[in-house]
Amino acid sequence: MPSVSLPTHTIVDDFVAPVCDDFLQILYQDTDILLINKPSGLLSLSGKNPLNWDSVHYRLVHGQAGMTPAFPEAKLPHRLDFGTSGIMVVALNALAAKHLNKQFQARTIQKRYRAMLEGWVADDQGQITAAIAKDKAHFPRVKICAATGKAAISEYRVLARLAQPQRSLVEFNPLTGRTHQLRIHSQSIGHPILGCDLYGSATSEQRADRLQLHASDLYFVHPTSGEPVHGQCPCPF
Repeated sequence: MPSVSLPTHTIVDDFVAPVCDDFLQILYQDTDILLINKPSGLLSLSGKNPLNWDSVHYRLVHGQAGMTPAFPEAKLPHRLDFGTSGIMVVALNALAAKHLNKQFQARTIQKRYRAMLEGWVADDQGQITAAIAKDKAHFPRVKICAATGKAAISEYRVLARLAQPQRSLVEFNPLTGRTHQLRIHSQSIGHPILGCDLYGSATSEQRADRLQLHASDLYFVHPTSGEPVHGQCPCPF
């Protein structure tokens, strides 16, 4: 019998999402797109685990209380992490999805986020350029690795420095879209995002009941009209 080489690390995802009682909010709607506010604690897409059926996509396709009608052709050209709240653009037909996917692939869509970081960030603004690689030994985490990582760039601007406890409200403009980019970049400069369970400190995770990361702004070209769109979603923290 021929020998079989097994992978060094077997990735097991046994995460089961807790019930999310918060609703999707429609910020804008026309015949081709929706702009929605995703609550923290809701998956963008349903997971492989059958217990993780609830998601943004599921609720759009099947409808949710307070949302009429359902959007059976809804497609998600981009997604937000489970703990991240804020604005998402939804395509309501295949042609709109194709146009939006091209914009995301070409990196012409600009995204801005608000985050509450532990401690006072010293510089008023700056750029983080730490390369990010998969961390197969600690899934679903990623890691900073100059040798094997992919280029990752996050621009930031401090909006406020708050006390008791010391924390910084920061606006992020990610120029790349790596997995967990803003979360691990924040940790890499010594100021993890409050409420972060993967890249937090002993205190930062306990100082918030959710990940303090919110997608606040989205700039793109409307897939049908060709007009520039600036979608905004107020930050809840």
